[in-house]
Amino acid sequence: MLFSSMMFLWIFLPVVLVVNYLLGRIKTRDITSRIQYKNIFLLIASLIFYAWGGFYYLFLILSVILINYIAGLLISRAVSNKKTLLTVTIAANILIIGYFKYFNLLIHTIESIAGREAGAFGLKEVILPIGISFFIFQAMSYVIDVYWGKTDCQKNLAYFALYVALFPQLIAGPIVQYKDVAAQLHDRSENTSKFVSGIRRFTFGLAKKVLIANIMGDVVDKIWSADIGSMYASVAWFGMIAYTLQIYYDFSGYSDMAIGIGRMLGFEFKENFNMPYTSLSIKEFWRRWHISLSSWFRDYVYIPLGGSRKGDKLTYRNLFIVFLLTGIWHGANYTFFFWGLYYAFFIIIERAFLGDLLEKNRCKFINYIYAILVVMVGWVFFRADSIGDAFVFLGGLFRFSGKGISIFEYLSFKVLLAFLVGIFLSCPVWSRIKAKMGITEGITEVSIPSFVLQMILLLLSMMMLISGSYNPFIYFQF
Repeated sequence: MLFSSMMFLWIFLPVVLVVNYLLGRIKTRDITSRIQYKNIFLLIASLIFYAWGGFYYLFLILSVILINYIAGLLISRAVSNKKTLLTVTIAANILIIGYFKYFNLLIHTIESIAGREAGAFGLKEVILPIGISFFIFQAMSYVIDVYWGKTDCQKNLAYFALYVALFPQLIAGPIVQYKDVAAQLHDRSENTSKFVSGIRRFTFGLAKKVLIANIMGDVVDKIWSADIGSMYASVAWFGMIAYTLQIYYDFSGYSDMAIGIGRMLGFEFKENFNMPYTSLSIKEFWRRWHISLSSWFRDYVYIPLGGSRKGDKLTYRNLFIVFLLTGIWHGANYTFFFWGLYYAFFIIIERAFLGDLLEKNRCKFINYIYAILVVMVGWVFFRADSIGDAFVFLGGLFRFSGKGISIFEYLSFKVLLAFLVGIFLSCPVWSRIKAKMGITEGITEVSIPSFVLQMILLLLSMMMLISGSYNPFIYFQF
């Protein structure tokens, strides 16, 4: 079920919010009972939400919940063999991801090496469950933290299941670490200001998704479905920038909606994006982009490997491993593996010498151009079906003659407006304007201009959803 679908917007979400509110008004002996009622209801609603995309995969998420819940109990009670229990649990989680996410790639690779056609082995394609990497990473972080003693074991199965399956962040993040919401599972505040803030955040996220990402995504698909080997430079540059905007507003829009819904239900999730396209280095970009994933790999891979504490060579090795795994996490295609190694290269050279040069450089605009070009080229590999296609597309950036489709074939007033607004809202200029105007996330008061803007964005988003059919979420495939 998409956040931007009519079923979710007009039925599922309103019902959940109303019932959650009514449960909070039940007269009980203490607040704990009301929280229990709410948690059970939200768990049921979340499982229905996930089962909407395929009832079969409900058994998968329930299995993941049970495996990690039992593992947490065993590790918390074990006097010895804790490390063995942790290893087995992590292996079980990785095997589940590996089967659903990489089995098809493995079989296709073997068929290719054997010189056979695709499908020659007669094995059925494994369908990837929505959001599997997100909720399994959440479950693993809990077990690891219990092993490290950073969080207490959750003995209530329903509460743990809610942590893993809570529908706002279930299928595309942000990846929530258990220690960040453990207290909220037992006691959370719901008030008018938080609810208003949640509505605003959700509305802006929906507008990002529908009014920018969807429009950009439609034109990007048309460009990539054409003959990329003969496109003009103008089309290639436009397509590259348009996808850069699409993936940012698609994913950050979803994160905004997830954070907004969480607030309406009394939960506070950490930020997942912080103006990543204003970065002045690739290191800074990864502190601003998909923050929850970066934090996960930092906490559970990079630091346990030794981080930067054991000299430059081991630091470079650790960075290489982290970004290779980041690429592998994103999908079962060699383009994602290459994309991870691509970022490992830039992160390592910035660590070795380039970072110091960027820091000392007084003309920060050069830093910005460097960072945004590296990011945009990286998105070409992320979007391409193959590494070869990515290089062909990149070659088009310098093709100024030939027989190709004119850029005007892809432009319309709607596309051009979304393109320009998308650039403006993601660039450093808007970031500085917001700072000078004092526009901050913490403001919860209802103002007439803010209310009018939200209503306009909501109306436009609804009109676009009713009239259009292009409405995918890029990160659902991960």
